Amino acid sequence: MIIPGILFKSQTSFPSIFNLKHNFKSFLNPKFTLQFNPISSLKVVWRKDWTLDKAIENDKRYKLCARVVKEVLNEPGQAIPLRYLDKSRERLRLNVRVKTFINNNPGLFDTYYDRIRPKSDLVPFLRPSNRLRNFLEEEKRIYDENEDLVVSKLCKLLMMSRYKVISVDKLVHAKREFGLPNDFLVNLVPKYSNYFRLTGSPGEGQSFLELVEWNPEFAKSVIEQRAEEESHLTGIRVRPNFNYKLPPGFSLRKEMREWVRDWLELDYISPYEDVSHLDQASREMEKRMVAVLHELLSLSLLKRVPVPILGKFTNDYRFSNAFSSAFTRHSGIFYMSLKGGIKTAVLREAYKGDELIDKDPLLGIKDKFVELLEEGWRERAEMLRVRREQVKKDMEMMAAKNGELSEQSCEEAEL
Repeated sequence: MIIPGILFKSQTSFPSIFNLKHNFKSFLNPKFTLQFNPISSLKVVWRKDWTLDKAIENDKRYKLCARVVKEVLNEPGQAIPLRYLDKSRERLRLNVRVKTFINNNPGLFDTYYDRIRPKSDLVPFLRPSNRLRNFLEEEKRIYDENEDLVVSKLCKLLMMSRYKVISVDKLVHAKREFGLPNDFLVNLVPKYSNYFRLTGSPGEGQSFLELVEWNPEFAKSVIEQRAEEESHLTGIRVRPNFNYKLPPGFSLRKEMREWVRDWLELDYISPYEDVSHLDQASREMEKRMVAVLHELLSLSLLKRVPVPILGKFTNDYRFSNAFSSAFTRHSGIFYMSLKGGIKTAVLREAYKGDELIDKDPLLGIKDKFVELLEEGWRERAEMLRVRREQVKKDMEMMAAKNGELSEQSCEEAEL
């Protein structure tokens, strides 16, 4: 089911539009009052999307390795005692011993022996391998090549916020989802002082990143850009709106279908537009909230973000407390995965099957890291193959030797 915004006429099915906490007088009959159904009364049953869940599952091993690498790189001197890393297994969601993890993913770390304290016993330490250090150089190169993209993303995150300022802690927590470099506060922010300003008390965890200059070129959402491109190609003005596409086998009740149709008829509200005049419970605010969620997912590397991370920005982007219900209510736009016990919001239009349609240039970093992992996995598979063949040869030699000994015993018995 595809409902492009351009196909909708201005038809309104009043029973399906949600309540604005007001009664509306009919223009034809002032005595006639219309009461709209509230959003909360319009329920959509969550349904599993196996294809999009597979996209998340495909990245499971990569993300686990990335977490462990990050843990080691964050240590002083980028080295850590193996037993210290073992103590962090639960936090890293590592379900095997670190030694087993290292054996399963060769090429990430070098193991060496050192003392934790003077005169203490030698214990195994981990440090980045030469391959991993080469990858880190590639990562820096890709970030340098796409610095303009990173700056625009950071500007957009601030421009959508209520006061054009966001807590540094929130941005640091979400940096991996949007492809911000680890050192963006140290290197990127000071370099672009025309856009960004750090305020507050960094040492006390009370620091904020503030937008200094509004760039109109950044104040255009993915949906608005798409409408402009379509208008240019067709010569017909295309109204900005969401692509609404339900997965195969998914259907909505008649009341919900009518509500979706009428809701899509509402004017699109840009996530960069000032909405301070809008009531938080209004239907326009619902449209704007979905626009912000759509833009945030579009800015993310994988076009999906864990819901708890989005929840950290509830006040900044004026989300309602029940904002996560929008992902099921607007099932033709989003999918909320429960894979791995974590709610993850996924942008449907960004995927064809379990593959991304348009890849963020910063995903080149992930591709390089996966190449590093796969190289190690191939080496391990080859090592195991050689080991199995050696065991097979040894067993064949033992069997042949046992046969010779058996024949020799028989000959001696005959004598």
